Amino acid sequence: MNRYQEAGVDVNAGYELVKKIRADVNATRRPGMVGGIGGFGGMFDLGQLNYRHPVLVAGTDGVGTKLLVAQKVGKHDTVGIDAVAMCVNDLLAQGAEPLYFLDYIAAGHNDPDRLASVVHGVSVGCQQAGAALVGGETAEMPAMYDRDEYDLAGFATGIAERDQLLDGTRPQEGDILLGLASAGLHSNGFSLVRQILFHDHDVDWHETPTILNGQSVGQTLLTPTRIYVKSVLPLVHDGLIEGISHITGGGLIENLPRMFADNLQAVVSRGTWPILPVFKYLARLGQLDDDDLWGTFNMGLGLVLAVHPANVDRVTTDLQEAGEAVYQVGHLKKRPLAEEKVLIK
Repeated sequence: MNRYQEAGVDVNAGYELVKKIRADVNATRRPGMVGGIGGFGGMFDLGQLNYRHPVLVAGTDGVGTKLLVAQKVGKHDTVGIDAVAMCVNDLLAQGAEPLYFLDYIAAGHNDPDRLASVVHGVSVGCQQAGAALVGGETAEMPAMYDRDEYDLAGFATGIAERDQLLDGTRPQEGDILLGLASAGLHSNGFSLVRQILFHDHDVDWHETPTILNGQSVGQTLLTPTRIYVKSVLPLVHDGLIEGISHITGGGLIENLPRMFADNLQAVVSRGTWPILPVFKYLARLGQLDDDDLWGTFNMGLGLVLAVHPANVDRVTTDLQEAGEAVYQVGHLKKRPLAEEKVLIK
């Protein structure tokens, strides 16, 4: 054992991890990807793409304290999907096609099998988004993290035609709000979730409450974030979408206003989509009020689209044929100056 290993860093484990993830990386190849992993930087050839006036859109995000659930349960193959989803859904909200993704994993100890499982999830997410996994970084940091802890974050770059960017100026009064179903919590609100379930109540990970329809608590919490790129992006390219909101931390209250101008108000009608069981479970167990729920969670909608009324039927049909559950959840109107930008009634 050399002195670096004595200090807690095993470079040989890093080499082994690279070998284990090579097939997952190669599974994400797409037009524009140049070379493979192992270089000092990932490369992507924009010349292979047929864009007239390209604009690059970049985003970065992490998985948050959902990672603590994965580490406690010992299931590591889905949080990589979350890392990709949090980035590429944000790119989609600007009207951009995801091109490539890079991950960053910091761990107290480099367990090649465990971290390869994490990267496998990243690969699955990239394939769902049509993005190339062009590189990443694994840092072994024994003084920063406990031996079984790791953190995961990602960075994505997308591309859009300048005249197809969704920059907040396109939604207008009268546009219809279409909500696309989430898979559950996605990757937001987990600090509150963990407080309710594992501090205020000593809930067992394997418990299967009736309200969760046969799923264990652990399975429910680790359901990965849905990636909407392949179903929604063609509609953006066809000019059928005026705005997109990715419903992340802060729920509908915080995220809907990010897709339209200050003079508009989103009117959202309760009961127009099903509230998923996990939110009812948390509300009951944590005695959460409306402010807690609607200001923290996605409440069953992972993405909301602003669509001109003339295009609603076409958009709804295309999304349903792509496998999405779609709900007409509200509309945009002129905002009274004294009122908030989101009205849930």
